[in-house]
Amino acid sequence: MKLIYAFCLVVLLSRCAMMPSDQTKINGVSYVSSRDSISEKHVKPLLKIHANYASIMPFGFIRDVSHPDIQYNSKRQWFGETKVGVKQYIKVLKDEGIHIMLKPQIWVWRGEFTGDIKMKTEDDWKILEASYSQFILDYAELARETNVDIFCIGTELEGFIEERTDYWIHLITEIRNIYKGKLTYAANWNEYTKTPFWNDLDYIGIDGYFPVSDLKTPTVADCKLGLKRWKTEVKKYHDIYNKPILFTEFGYRSMNFTGKEPWRSDRGIDEVNLEAQANATQAFFERFWNEDWVAGGFVWKWYHKHKRSGGPNDPRFTPQNKPAEKIIQDFYSKH
Repeated sequence: MKLIYAFCLVVLLSRCAMMPSDQTKINGVSYVSSRDSISEKHVKPLLKIHANYASIMPFGFIRDVSHPDIQYNSKRQWFGETKVGVKQYIKVLKDEGIHIMLKPQIWVWRGEFTGDIKMKTEDDWKILEASYSQFILDYAELARETNVDIFCIGTELEGFIEERTDYWIHLITEIRNIYKGKLTYAANWNEYTKTPFWNDLDYIGIDGYFPVSDLKTPTVADCKLGLKRWKTEVKKYHDIYNKPILFTEFGYRSMNFTGKEPWRSDRGIDEVNLEAQANATQAFFERFWNEDWVAGGFVWKWYHKHKRSGGPNDPRFTPQNKPAEKIIQDFYSKH
């Protein structure tokens, strides 16, 4: 009898250890959708760095920033960007103990900034609203069906929100009627102070691409100094709304001047600077990860084929197979 009791206790404790409590950091990665399905072997690198969350990001596409019709779940999209693919990714990740934030996003063809989406007529605004509602409520249903932990209602849509605030307030109510988990919105680093509906969500979501240094290779101290003002400002918004801060995206490219304009994603940069990325990444963790008002965040970004991703010649965001990966591992292991 004692043996049975002890076994049950061990099982219970092990299950509890896999469930993030309010005190456990969300140590996440932004999991890039691909052409392929994933398997257990693709999750092992996440477990190695002590990640406990992944952001799954299905895309909807619009032709340009004034076009109102969103296309999604198309046969022309990659597997991981479709509803079938999203469900497959979620199942595999959850089976390995990884929790999920589902984060449907809009992609404007030719890479135009989503914050600049703005319709030219009232009729087009109505079409966009109906199209976005279909897109986001469809994925809210999937979030409910797959029992994900967090649902992100949008990403960097400042112009849309500013012009159509009442629509967004109503949309949040519609989402709540479908999905009963935690909600956030991914505001850009210079947008969250203008986002009007934080009271209606569970997390203040920020894509944390704060400019921190104009130096080619800033030190950890340089980057921490650059983050000081941003930390003070972010803390004010936590205090105003009494909501935890969630960095829905954060990270730095392994390139020269990585802290100057950290949001840059253009492909015309080929100078690699692993040290700059590592220093900026460490500074971000040292500034934010020990604060109880910071829920955690999602590193931008992580590819499922780990051995073939990143590496010493890669100037892009992923920390995979670079010194920054070890820094992430160290901080995630402590929280």
